[in-house]
Amino acid sequence: MPMTAPAPASAPGTTAGPALLAGARIARTTAHRAAADVERLNRLTGELARSVTDAGFARHFVPRRWGGTAGTFTELVEAVAVLGEACASTAWCAALYAAHGRLAAYLPDAGRRELWGNGPDVRLAAAVVPPSGEALAAPGGWRLTGRWGFASGSDHADWLLLASWTGTGTVREQRIFVVPSAACEVLDTWRNVGLKGTGSNTVAVADVFVPGHRTFTLGALARTEQGAARCHAVPYRMVAPLQFAAPVLGAAQGALDAWVRTVAAKTRADGGLVRDAVPAQQTLTRAAAEIEAARSLLLRSAGRADSGEISPLTVAENGRDAAMAADLCVTAVGRLMRRAGARSQEEGDPVQQRWRDVTAAAGHPMLDLDAMSSGYAQAVFAAVEPDHRA
Repeated sequence: MPMTAPAPASAPGTTAGPALLAGARIARTTAHRAAADVERLNRLTGELARSVTDAGFARHFVPRRWGGTAGTFTELVEAVAVLGEACASTAWCAALYAAHGRLAAYLPDAGRRELWGNGPDVRLAAAVVPPSGEALAAPGGWRLTGRWGFASGSDHADWLLLASWTGTGTVREQRIFVVPSAACEVLDTWRNVGLKGTGSNTVAVADVFVPGHRTFTLGALARTEQGAARCHAVPYRMVAPLQFAAPVLGAAQGALDAWVRTVAAKTRADGGLVRDAVPAQQTLTRAAAEIEAARSLLLRSAGRADSGEISPLTVAENGRDAAMAADLCVTAVGRLMRRAGARSQEEGDPVQQRWRDVTAAAGHPMLDLDAMSSGYAQAVFAAVEPDHRA
């Protein structure tokens, strides 16, 4: 069994290919065409996975030294949202392929060379929260065994990032192991109502040796190499919510577009057009405004991550804004679904499909508005000088 992933076609040191947003628009066409297959197969098609890679998602946060883009979070949010208009599952996997490239950049130099020495277009899936499995220290590295759930995009990954606890007693730490897909078994466990096409299956590993240069600790995410690009210098918690919220935004926009196309030609029982009725107009107005508000929140958060101040408060603001954006999208798509009529209940209806996807995606812990509210409130009150007269 080979222990390294196949070399990608591109060569190190190159940044050939379309800009991410332009690439996402091309991939969106493929996603539209493959939408029914993605739902049926519970994973991306091979053509769609290649289209996402060709668009530039896998290389987006790979360091420039290894031929990557070391791109911005604004570019990622915009591109993922465009792709999500056609297929939320595809957008979800694309966002995570990009995000996991950013995580892998924290590997030691030898590990990065093994991943990207032949080019940056390497798809990385991950299951890092919560840690699972068992990692035992061995000469030169670790031996890894266990099962990890919800590894989105694992069917088409070249490598898997898997987290496990190491150490004993009070001296324990979370360590991330980078394992070639050939050494992993992808179990067909993903049967979700929403985001069906993400292929977020369980991954099993049986006593696989992982050399030390292909591991790093969670604590490494708090360290920044001298001269690192901005995307490798921001805290994980400042940007992680964005990668989950952007597909929600895209799916909500896709639901709105599909709803408008349907309602534009729909007639009432009296022969009049539904589009001329006040309830339909109010639904359109409210949903469109909610989605635009969500877009503004996410782009502001992405801009803050790209160039703003990094502090406990700005990290908390990003979490707040991403969770609030997802909440707005859930409200908007729910509003559209209620006003879509009986035919929207049919299998394959585009509004209903996006309603399922948005609901499922917004349930991710990183988009939990209650949890983000707690963190945001603590950061705000910590920054206030106490008034001892109170």
